[in-house]
Amino acid sequence: MFPDPATLLPDLNFASSEDLLRSLQEFDISKVVTVLKTLGEAAAAANVQLNVPPLFVPGPQPPPPPPVQQQPVRSEAILGRPQKQKKSRGVGPSLEDAPPAALQHDNPEHAHMLANVWMNASKLAELVRTEGLVYKKGKFSMTEDAQLNAAIERYRVTHGLSEAELDQIIFSNKLGKEKGHETFWSEITSALHLRPIIAVYHHVRRTRHPFAGKGAWTKSEDELLLQSVASMGQQWEKISDIVQRTAADCRDRYRNHLQDREVRRTGAWSKEEEEELTRIVTEMTVEQGKDIDNDIFWGVVSKRMGGKRGRQQCRIKWTDSLAPQLKNTGEKPRWSAMDAYILVHKVDSLNVRDDTEIDWKLLPDENWNVWSAHALQRRWLTMKRSIKGFEEMSHAEIMEILKTKKAQSPPPTSAGRKKKTKYISAEAVNDGDDGDAQPEAGSSSGPGTIAGSAD
Repeated sequence: MFPDPATLLPDLNFASSEDLLRSLQEFDISKVVTVLKTLGEAAAAANVQLNVPPLFVPGPQPPPPPPVQQQPVRSEAILGRPQKQKKSRGVGPSLEDAPPAALQHDNPEHAHMLANVWMNASKLAELVRTEGLVYKKGKFSMTEDAQLNAAIERYRVTHGLSEAELDQIIFSNKLGKEKGHETFWSEITSALHLRPIIAVYHHVRRTRHPFAGKGAWTKSEDELLLQSVASMGQQWEKISDIVQRTAADCRDRYRNHLQDREVRRTGAWSKEEEEELTRIVTEMTVEQGKDIDNDIFWGVVSKRMGGKRGRQQCRIKWTDSLAPQLKNTGEKPRWSAMDAYILVHKVDSLNVRDDTEIDWKLLPDENWNVWSAHALQRRWLTMKRSIKGFEEMSHAEIMEILKTKKAQSPPPTSAGRKKKTKYISAEAVNDGDDGDAQPEAGSSSGPGTIAGSAD
């Protein structure tokens, strides 16, 4: 006779989902799995059927979707130049270091762990160091959202649930345990590649929350948020019910706009502020052997600046202005036609169905590293939005137009400014002189962009 699975957790009467997640993250499920495995082996040896409660019977999982292979072509290959190593043009990691590696295939044990074990960021980081765990972070792509929605709908139909009953499972503080849907989060997480269950949990609850997408904050909402934080601290799930905004919206609004607002500055940065930000980031990264683009905790930076600038202000100022300047021997770099040429070829070399799948941190390399991942993404969006009707186009169609517009041949270094034109198709673009030779090394053919719609 098995005990009630609920007794494995000391208390299921949690005040909020944050309390539940904290308990789940502290719960060592590997011990339970080991015990069950031992019991199963002993039962098999004795030819006895072991009736395991449904909580621990993993249902059949659909095969994970094929991973997106992201290893962009190098800039010297795009320009038809031999590969070589350059010395650093400023502060930051040595350019002899290899660029960030793309996510590789996960092993089955890690895939099962990511989909079933609730781990916070520190535990995930520990497993990365000790067991080589690979998992995906950052914004969910449109493809991932479609896969998640399909998995959620499949679960709803299979279990004969109404939309209201499905919402009760998603927004329950007990993760559906009182409804007999213990496997819900594991099943839908298994539909994605390398996403931890905790990330899927927060993403689904945020995107499907009835308070999502409420628009600009009002003054009365700001005051209510400040009052709630003053009385409750940063318990965002509880504050969400009071303010009628999602927990993530409340957290971001407070941290980016309201915290330290009595000393918060807006507008242009002074020279002294820029120097202070540069000193703080340098101390936190270069002096500790860390990456000046990616290994920065902006909340800590803002606090060290006395709250005069928020974490979002610090991040944007650094990634868009100060970091490129430091990596360019102290001179402010200018985005050139050559940069656009390289960027289009790099994006085209990726095997992605939509640009939301791009890991922008992988695009810089040893010989093209002035621009941060955030700056490259912003430049890409600017180019994409210059195409008339881009909203109705697939990624493949957008790529064809931008390759014709930006990547026909390497531009001269002193290319002058030209009048901007709206393009509606690749055929509408003037190819220029037909006699211009196309460098073979600059071709973006190969794996390239997946043809067809971005589904």
